[in-house]
Amino acid sequence: MRLGVLDVGSNTVHLLVVDAHPGARPLPAHSHKAELRLAQLLDASGAIGSDGVDKLIETVRDALEAAEDKGVEAMLPFATSAVREASNADEVLARVQTETGVELQVLTGAEEARLTFLAARRWFGWSAGKLLVLDIGGGSLEIAYGLDEEPDAAVSLPLGAGRLTAGWLPTDPADPAEIKALRRHVRAQIARTVGEFSRFGAPDHVVATSKTFKQLARLAGAARSTDGLYVQRELKRRSLQDWVPRPGTRCSSLLEPFPSARWTGAMVAEGAMDLFGVETLEICPWALREGVILRRLDQMETV
Repeated sequence: MRLGVLDVGSNTVHLLVVDAHPGARPLPAHSHKAELRLAQLLDASGAIGSDGVDKLIETVRDALEAAEDKGVEAMLPFATSAVREASNADEVLARVQTETGVELQVLTGAEEARLTFLAARRWFGWSAGKLLVLDIGGGSLEIAYGLDEEPDAAVSLPLGAGRLTAGWLPTDPADPAEIKALRRHVRAQIARTVGEFSRFGAPDHVVATSKTFKQLARLAGAARSTDGLYVQRELKRRSLQDWVPRPGTRCSSLLEPFPSARWTGAMVAEGAMDLFGVETLEICPWALREGVILRRLDQMETV
């Protein structure tokens, strides 16, 4: 069957259309993206303003039209941190459902981490052993660890690249004190979780998902996306040091070859790899959206 996954994230609204059935690998058929930056549309009270909700509804309608054009039989719509943390989340969800007919499922941070872990486990298989999975989104950092398809530990931290850029670095070039404070904040947040994972022992394989990690790996010399899904792509911690912000660095120039990347993501990635003792990780092509699809297919098998 043809499924549509509608991902309302902190930065983009992404419709992924796949051909899928239980027991088979989901095959991408179409991708439709719109940059909305919901996380930046919050007002002083933490609510998504009426203009932001109007834009979200318009974007969802466009995605529905694209899904219909591509023959989608069933939609899997969900929202992540930007909607989840909005003070008026219930009102936003109600308006979206009333005006578009789409009932967005709001994933918790832990659910995001578990579903992303499921996608990585299916991609690498059982031979990968104990997996440590890192995912940097626009609003949060997800970390998960385990031997099976359900992780032994899964956490979500408010360390998304977009969130940190907007909340901690209002000037460009960034003030040295702002960079120092942000680095301290990032590392303190990650360090609080290390003990929860270290008690399970060292991972056999460390992988990362998300656009931020993919772009950082590309900067470090990894293969282009056009080279295909099955080319192994790695990111070494030492290569991140050239991209981690330093006092006086101009934000807009740090990741100049990839202007859409959030340069604060390099700080989060380097901090996570350092605190978890990771020198090299592998980029996983599958992430949260694929995890949502796989979970749906698993549920179909049990019906």
